[in-house]
Amino acid sequence: METKIKYIEHLVNHLLAQKSSREMEKALSDLLTTSELDEVAKRLQIFEMLAKGVPQRQIADLLGVGIATVSRGSNVLKKTLQQRDTP
Repeated sequence: METKIKYIEHLVNHLLAQKSSREMEKALSDLLTTSELDEVAKRLQIFEMLAKGVPQRQIADLLGVGIATVSRGSNVLKKTLQQRDTP
């Protein structure tokens, strides 16, 4: 598990080292395939749409993703909000 955390930390530091949005886009394009980058972008859209109160089924239809993907995003968002509200 420590190795996995180390790799994630390295990835995060690599991305944080980018100095502009153009450099960030290049770094992501170098690391991910086009379809992987598309999936990551869709997941971000899911979080944003959920935060705005868009119904899960509508999000799934608009983005062309499964309802399970949207539900997972909803669960993560709820968990994040709960952690934020816990002292």
